[in-house]
Amino acid sequence: MARPIKNPRPKLDLETEALAALEQARALAPGPERIEAMKRAGVLRNAVDMQGLLFAKRGRPPKM
Repeated sequence: MARPIKNPRPKLDLETEALAALEQARALAPGPERIEAMKRAGVLRNAVDMQGLLFAKRGRPPKM
């Protein structure tokens, strides 16, 4: 059973945060800091995608 989401954040907030994290990661010089920043941006992007699956409207066709 999936664990419940305690405090889901709005999708737009997560999406803007993911885009900002990606821009910051791209601005860093290659190295361990950039790798960690890219991972964080990826995690945020996955969270945005998962919210789309969890809160999809009824009758809407699945995304391809």
